[in-house]
Amino acid sequence: MQPAIDPARAARLLRRATYASVAVATILIAAKLAAALLTQSVSVLASLVDSMMDVAASIINLLAVHYSLQPPDRDHRFGHGKAEPLAGLAQAAFIAGSAVFLILHAIDRLLHPQPVVDAAVGIGVQLVAIVLTGGLLLFQRQVIRQTQSTAISADALHYATDLLSNAAIIVAIGLSVLGWPSMDSIFAIGIALYILYSAGHIGHESIQLLLDRELPAEVHARIKEIVRANPQVRGVHDVRTRRSGQTYFIQLHLMLDDRLPLVEAHRVGDEVEAAIKAAFPNADVLIHQDPTSEPVPQPLPG
Repeated sequence: MQPAIDPARAARLLRRATYASVAVATILIAAKLAAALLTQSVSVLASLVDSMMDVAASIINLLAVHYSLQPPDRDHRFGHGKAEPLAGLAQAAFIAGSAVFLILHAIDRLLHPQPVVDAAVGIGVQLVAIVLTGGLLLFQRQVIRQTQSTAISADALHYATDLLSNAAIIVAIGLSVLGWPSMDSIFAIGIALYILYSAGHIGHESIQLLLDRELPAEVHARIKEIVRANPQVRGVHDVRTRRSGQTYFIQLHLMLDDRLPLVEAHRVGDEVEAAIKAAFPNADVLIHQDPTSEPVPQPLPG
């Protein structure tokens, strides 16, 4: 399980990742537009349209991350974290739309083939795209490992498909030059289908977060381990979790000795809450104390 990260550092990483994404996508649009005009390659055009969708999605990401990092206010007591999966859904829609457009255009070009010209320009631009996209992906992976951001994960997923599509386009242009012009359109359709699959994956993950899916099993196990480490806790049950942006919402019931004074029970609850927040600095913890007369479980001998 990835160690928890300080919320302020997470915010800085998220902002840097969104700025880097917008910058890379903008550079690639300019390069691919020139290559598409020079080569007349439908697979290069497919890559251009995908990069245009990347810019739109990255701008949505930038705005969504900025909004999700805003602190809770009077109208949004649980914060603004749901902006991230909403951005993921918007990205899925953009990516799916671009994939459908590419499939239709590639089918038309398959029925009415045109030769690829200036192949060297097209290949050169794709190589530049591979280098820039690869660098961006390495940075995004580091950010995702530390923040578990849904929006950045969605962004990284379609940049990963870009990396594969750029390599496929180089092969497609080469085959077209060697006498198989239809391969340009066939590769474009294959790229579009993969993009469509990626859009479905992004959409599914975003919907699960909007539906308040439980945190991973290892997080649950860690929470229970922390709670049971307190010597005055006799049990824990009804642990419920969800995630909104960078915030973990954790609810649980503590079983405490029914003879404990209210002040003492409150102190134990505060200790458990502090221990959970030490492990998960981005957590919002709600604890309910349950009285019990059951003895504290003793460890087995040996």
